[in-house]
Amino acid sequence: MKMITLFVVGLVVHVVFFVSIFDIYFTSPLVHGMSPQHVPLPPPAKRLVLFVADGLRADSLYKPDANGTTRAPYLRTIIEEKGTWGVSHTRVPTESRPGHVALIAGFYEDVSAVAKGWKENPVEFDSVFNESRYTWSWGSPDILPMFSKGASGDHVYTHTYSAESEDFASTDASRLDTWVFDEVKAFFSSARENETLLSRLHGEQNVFFLHLLGIDTNGHAHRPMSREYLDNIALVDAGVAEIVSLIEDFYDNDGKTAYVFTSDHGMTNWGSHGAGHPSETLTPLVVWGAGVQAAQKASIQHYDDDYLKEWKLEAHRRVDVNQADIAPLMASLIGVPIPLNSVGVLPLHYLNNSQHFKAESMYANAIQILEQFRVKMNQKKETTLSIFFTPYQPLTESEQMDFVRHARLLIQKGRFEEAIHHCEGLIAQAMEGLSYYHTYDRFFLGTSVVLGFVGWTSYVALIILKTHASLRKPPTSRALVSGAGLSRLFLCVALAVGLLLLLQSSPWTYYIYCLLPVPVWYSVFKEWGIVTDLMKSIPSLPLSKCFGYFLLVTLGIELLVVSFFYRAMLTVGLIMLAMWPIGSGLYWKSKRRSVTWVVSCLCLAVFPLLPVVGREPNVSFVTCAGALTLFNALSYLWSSRRCSNLHKRDQWLFICQLVQVGLCAFVLTSTHSSLQLKHGLPLFNQLVSWSTLASSFFVPLLSSTRLFHRLLSILLSLVCTYLLLSTGYEALFPPFLSWLMFIWVNIEQEAMHTMGVSNRTELSSIDFSENIDITKIRQLRLDDIRRSYFFVFFIILAFFGTGNIASINSFDPASVYCFLTVFNPFIMGGLLMWKVLIPFVIVMCAFESIQVSTQLSSRSLFLIVLVISDLMALHFFFLVKDYGSWLDIGTSISHYVIVMSMTIFLMVLSIMTRILTSKRILIGPKMKMHLR
Repeated sequence: MKMITLFVVGLVVHVVFFVSIFDIYFTSPLVHGMSPQHVPLPPPAKRLVLFVADGLRADSLYKPDANGTTRAPYLRTIIEEKGTWGVSHTRVPTESRPGHVALIAGFYEDVSAVAKGWKENPVEFDSVFNESRYTWSWGSPDILPMFSKGASGDHVYTHTYSAESEDFASTDASRLDTWVFDEVKAFFSSARENETLLSRLHGEQNVFFLHLLGIDTNGHAHRPMSREYLDNIALVDAGVAEIVSLIEDFYDNDGKTAYVFTSDHGMTNWGSHGAGHPSETLTPLVVWGAGVQAAQKASIQHYDDDYLKEWKLEAHRRVDVNQADIAPLMASLIGVPIPLNSVGVLPLHYLNNSQHFKAESMYANAIQILEQFRVKMNQKKETTLSIFFTPYQPLTESEQMDFVRHARLLIQKGRFEEAIHHCEGLIAQAMEGLSYYHTYDRFFLGTSVVLGFVGWTSYVALIILKTHASLRKPPTSRALVSGAGLSRLFLCVALAVGLLLLLQSSPWTYYIYCLLPVPVWYSVFKEWGIVTDLMKSIPSLPLSKCFGYFLLVTLGIELLVVSFFYRAMLTVGLIMLAMWPIGSGLYWKSKRRSVTWVVSCLCLAVFPLLPVVGREPNVSFVTCAGALTLFNALSYLWSSRRCSNLHKRDQWLFICQLVQVGLCAFVLTSTHSSLQLKHGLPLFNQLVSWSTLASSFFVPLLSSTRLFHRLLSILLSLVCTYLLLSTGYEALFPPFLSWLMFIWVNIEQEAMHTMGVSNRTELSSIDFSENIDITKIRQLRLDDIRRSYFFVFFIILAFFGTGNIASINSFDPASVYCFLTVFNPFIMGGLLMWKVLIPFVIVMCAFESIQVSTQLSSRSLFLIVLVISDLMALHFFFLVKDYGSWLDIGTSISHYVIVMSMTIFLMVLSIMTRILTSKRILIGPKMKMHLR
């Protein structure tokens, strides 16, 4: 019962630590209660047309082909003669939802919003569409609804195709864009016969939004350098030209239409997006029409990149913006208020208007951002005791009044240039102030979490010493008295903290983060006698060996931390692990197993050196992986006949699983061949894939619970699924990892026998389902720390062996083509996560086998693992930063989230692994299912 209690408490504590990062770093930037800011001067345009070519890279549009001809002749003409162009810099994550929110609403969504939904808004936000009089939009059902559902009233209309149309296996994904262009043409044609619609269309402040998904879909399916992707750009260019001509004719060339052409994100050469590579963050921006500065020549332009010469555009002025700046630009062109939560700064170089208009627009932009600052400041002031509140000094209430008064005065005096610069300064200060109040409680919350972290880790270490190191002694009466006093002391601390939070009207989550350290540290001090017992035992301890283990584990933890930034460190770690049998003396006891250990470590050491993204699919590797798995399994089955005969039922089960491995390798090859020929996903292949995935969870439960028999069955089931989710060399990773895990189980038992800790037992005779004799469970030894570290190392290797953070964010849909080709982010993401977790399960099963074979309590080893993992997580908590590039910020947060997720996951996965290894489904004579 104590083990269950400790597990539940540990799970709750780690969930709290995990969730805390979202309250500290992933809180929504949105505030409400601001007033819209209007520009008192008439706008240059009555209507605006927004083209968003989803997934279009800047270089794909701007760079001429090998013959020197452009892929987009119409837009090239706009750049050279009629409009202003540049690069729109996006932020991480480079995904469709945050990209469109930045474009149309002007703010950058917190990362947690991406996971909450694509069609529903986790938070309501204002947008250019909402501020417009009417907005008509055409395109994807994944993007358009979130802006119509977030709008007030009924003035944002959407026209979408079916979700099934977004098929990566489609023969021609450009038809998605053709559909949009055709629908727009039909819309304007029907408007001539509809007086109500015609009246609305001739009104002011209207927006037309064309979301063009074909380029993104073709890029995922065929890569951005493919003919399909490049031809789609030409189709979009021709479609834009046709729509512009149509609109100009519809409005009798009144010159009151502004046009914006851009993209939500780019795409890597291998057809993915989500991370911070320049090919993903650099998107095109071309603006022309009413109120827009015409093309201008530029003799010298200074940019950090060399793209101008590559794009043959060095003679044309380039104006770069941040993606959120496009929202205030669009609002200014048609005279609607800038979206209330926008953090974009109006790019004046795109405007062709009077200095008075620019100054008034910049003033409205500054007041709009200052309004957000005021709301943030008042919210924080109301929830903080006055003695603890520290205002943002550059923008106190008096400073705000002076800033606004001076800006208004400059405009009234006609000193527009000075007013613009003054407003830009006010915007910069307000933005820093927004960040200041947005992160106001970060240090306070971080300190509380660190206190809880350190306390929990200390408590687990004390429990290990108390339960598994023979240091427990009966408490004395003095200890009981001090314990009562200790309870009163910590109760007073908890009441004081709770009262302080209550007076500040803090959110309920603050109570959890701030009060959690109290019972944790109470538990630590309650077990303080263990520390004194340890101090008394120092003279009898092998200090040199203890210090050596402490030093090695410390260096090992640092190596794992660095491996999150440099995967090659895992190769260094594997080379060091390969030398373990020689350094420990095992080599002279079992040369054959030691040599096999060294070879398997060196084989796996190659994987962290290989590229994780940017590779073309190569199904030959998948075929080789299937053949290697069959060879390993057949070798084991041949050798197992000499050590113990397999039951006939188990023989047939293994034969079926071997056939399934071959079938999955064939299905993968067949699927990619069919898609290359543009024949779509064969139904048979899809049925085999989904049935393989479903059966992989219960087929191992049909096999014998003998240690190696069960491990082999689990391996075959998992490899089948992994093959179907592979596109290249990563398919070889599970077979090589499993080879190392099998050797690890063998060599650990050899190590135990060499040390004289246990009697030699044939691994083939060990049965997972047999209850371990409690009398044979031994106490912890220093060598068990090494076993626990090996386990953590292999878990990290399982995660980063063929991937990294970028390879998860930059998801390649080709890896799920055996299961589905129609775009579905949640199913595709779930399949990807299962692919990532399969190596985890392999390592967990091997660790379970070692616990059984070494006669060690699973609780003791797991507690050591918990301490090592928590020390890593504490490292990453201190490494989290909120400055620098957005990629650096996102990566630092992701590291902490990954380690915490891994710790929580391991706690849950340990239960699943126990079931997977020790339980068996027996099919009786009457086909009844019995679970043993």
